[in-house]
Amino acid sequence: MPDRAGEAARILLDHWSRGTRLAARPEDVRPTTREEGYAIQAALAARVTSAPLFGWKIAATSLAGQAHVRVDGPLAGRILAERVVPDGATVSLAHSGMRCVEVEFAFRLGATLAPRAGGYAVDEVMAAVATLHPAIELPDSRYVDFCAVGAPQLIADDACADSFMLGAAAPDGWQALDLAAHPVSAVVNGEHEHHGAGRNVLGDPRTALTWLVNEVGALGLAVEAGEVVTTGTCVVPIDVHPGDEVRASLGALGALTVRLA
Repeated sequence: MPDRAGEAARILLDHWSRGTRLAARPEDVRPTTREEGYAIQAALAARVTSAPLFGWKIAATSLAGQAHVRVDGPLAGRILAERVVPDGATVSLAHSGMRCVEVEFAFRLGATLAPRAGGYAVDEVMAAVATLHPAIELPDSRYVDFCAVGAPQLIADDACADSFMLGAAAPDGWQALDLAAHPVSAVVNGEHEHHGAGRNVLGDPRTALTWLVNEVGALGLAVEAGEVVTTGTCVVPIDVHPGDEVRASLGALGALTVRLA
């Protein structure tokens, strides 16, 4: 698989860099299992950069999202440092196929969670968290019809990762809050409101974080201290267009803004 994974990653990166799309990977390098998809994803990340990984993302954390892309569970992806933009930045939609914004809870780890037999429980994972942040993801896919290719190819496509924005750390005391019930909102151009809650990501952002740690651990990989994990959109993905401004908010936990061009 290493040679096949490298060639599959090269094809994907070529489309990503040119802003073009493919119907599906050629059959000789097409992943048929989640494990093969993750091998291609790792090869892609290695081709993009030698810099430390910024973090991890989760796609399809809601039943509606899973139904939309025709998968039966969440998908893990890597957040590449080259795709991270600061709060208030302008992001181009020129080559975006999805053209949407997602509002998310993100956690930065303060301690490394190494892979181990049996995985981790939620309280063990939360004990390793240093800070909580509001986040915006602008996902995208390198497939013409990302809803038709299936989980292994979506995983290989870095779980539809693209641009990512991390807000400031939430004030102390967030650990005592019910994040499942916590309201999440976004306002487009100061008037169009979108609402959700933490429960929209696997029932609770803490549960989603734990799923990611254990999914990565099953691959023999650690989630390292300092890495960020963003846990999936808490609002229905918001369609956006050039010229839009989106203000995303976790209420008292913080807010951030992205502008689209």
